[in-house]
Amino acid sequence: MSEGIVRRWARYGHERLYVEDTAGVPLGYFDVRAGHYHAEGIDTLPLLESAIRDHVAPRVVLQQPPPPAPYDLAMNLPGAAARERALAERESQGRFRNGLARLFDAKTDERAWRIGADGERAVAKQLGRLGPDWHVLHAVRVGQHGADIEHVVIGPGGVFTVNAKHHPHARVWVGGDTFMVNGQRAPYVRNSRYEARRVSRLLTEQVGFPVAVVGIVAVMGAHKGFTVKCQPEDGAVTVVRRKRISQQLAKLPPRLEAGDVDAIYETARRSTTWQ
Repeated sequence: MSEGIVRRWARYGHERLYVEDTAGVPLGYFDVRAGHYHAEGIDTLPLLESAIRDHVAPRVVLQQPPPPAPYDLAMNLPGAAARERALAERESQGRFRNGLARLFDAKTDERAWRIGADGERAVAKQLGRLGPDWHVLHAVRVGQHGADIEHVVIGPGGVFTVNAKHHPHARVWVGGDTFMVNGQRAPYVRNSRYEARRVSRLLTEQVGFPVAVVGIVAVMGAHKGFTVKCQPEDGAVTVVRRKRISQQLAKLPPRLEAGDVDAIYETARRSTTWQ
């Protein structure tokens, strides 16, 4: 038998078995779904493999966690999903490596998720300026593979998905479906369109009448320049500055009756709508 401590981690469609020796030194982890070992070093690979074999051998089939109980998404805080992922990355890195990364301001997954959570809170603050006829849901988890929608906005002007993109020291240029950050293409328009179509399909299925959804890319920063030569032609996506998002939504002409707004919101706030 090997001497190792095995901890199971399962979130966002991933499942890993992390291994430490008896002194608490990380040996690496095993990606259960991919079937791959990720050792801390060449010398730790045999110990990692042995510990995983001893742990898995008595378990012919790894049990899948039960589906989460239904809950009210109106209780979600902005950035909740991103913060949870940042914490998961911090745990997987270990306290020492995470401390070094913060000390040297290294670009890590934990840092990216942490900044993303801050961006979602900033967008939520702007959306909070909409009037009482509008409803906003945050951190909406969709499906079983860890995807989430940062914000779903429902009001007289329609239904929208909002995704924040934080580029503080960059130049942003938008022309139709082309989104450039410092001269490099980014797939933000394409991704936002896909997200909006997915939300439209799910809400339409549950509400019982067609629900059109527009994706919004909310740009933060862009201190070196922000230019929108033309918006995507199909009208399915709009690119705006984060600080102007509430103004742009509030001035839209009414597209939904009050009863339709209420019906869509009551459906959208149920977690089972998105599973």
